Formats: sequence, structure tokens, C-alpha cells
Amino acid sequence: MKTGTVGFLAVGTLAIALATSAALSRGLQPPAATPPAPKSELPVRAAENAPRPTNLQQLLEMFRSSDNSFKIRTINSALQLTSEEARKFWPVYQRYEKEDQTQVDRRVALIKQFIALSNEGKINDENAGKLAGEWLQLEQDRVDLWKKYNQEIAKAVSPLRAAQFLQVEHQLALLMDLNIAEAMPAVKGSK
Repeated sequence: MKTGTVGFLAVGTLAIALATSAALSRGLQPPAATPPAPKSELPVRAAENAPRPTNLQQLLEMFRSSDNSFKIRTINSALQLTSEEARKFWPVYQRYEKEDQTQVDRRVALIKQFIALSNEGKINDENAGKLAGEWLQLEQDRVDLWKKYNQEIAKAVSPLRAAQFLQVEHQLALLMDLNIAEAMPAVKGSK
């Protein structure tokens, strides 16, 4: 299976629509222009017109990016934090991203391992069991990280903002997972 640019753009558009819908459902009106947060608070990459990923390797690199401006813009749009909330939220978010990056690196390594074993025709019962166990652990670690930072954001800002962040983070993770899943080979093995 291949991921096409059109599919990725559709998913990106969906993410923005979800974030906007979440903001509007809370009665918030989208601002005419969202002022950028101070550079010390937001890890934003300048390349807004960067080419869209068209293959699994590009998706993995985007997945690894800890300074994904699309994600930051989506969170800004969905949460619409006040200046005071932003001052408290973004340092916690930066800690979250740092911890999440470790998990992302593990996830990328597992995907590459699966692809290598798949290409070599070495998906057998033993390898399949190991890969499945590692994937399940990564999923559990993701949920545990979300729980941890849901609590931290609730303490630092508010439980409502923590829930909003969790919702947006989950939606973005689902979108990325769907893009990667579309590009992944099916599990085929030999007994």
C-alpha cells in the first residue's frame, strides 16, 4: 500500500477541521489572526511550505519531528489559550514533547524492524510475537504518558485545558497512525 499526497493533505485538512470544531463546540470563535507565542515558549519550525510526505520514510521523519509546526498550530487553534494559560501550558508541553520523542524513536525503530523482517521474509511466529509485544508496550506507554501529562496540565493550567489537550493530542496521534498504517506492508509470514 502507498500513501499519496492527496491522502495526507486530506488527513491534514481533517485535523484542522477537528481542532476548529473542538474550539467552536466550546463556544470559542476563531481569532482573525492568532498571535505567535514567544519563541522561548513554542518549538515552532519555520518551514511552513515544506513538501508533504509521500512515502513511509518521509512519514517516519515527520513522525519523529519534535518541532512540528503543524502540531503546534493545531494545538493553538484548538485550545486558544489566554496569555496566562499559555505561559503555564507551553513549558509543560515542551516536557511532554521531550518524553514523547523517546517513545516516537522507539516506535520508528519498531516500524523499521518490522519492515526489514517483512522484506526479508522473516516474519515467523517468534518474530511476530516479539513485534506484537513491543507494539502493545508502546501503546501502553503512550497512554501512560498521556495520563501523566493530563495530570500535569490540569495542575498547571486547569482540568478543562488538560482534557482539551488530551483530545487534540489523541486526534493527532490517530491521524499520524492512520497515515503510517496506510503505508505499512500487511503482516505476512512463513511458518
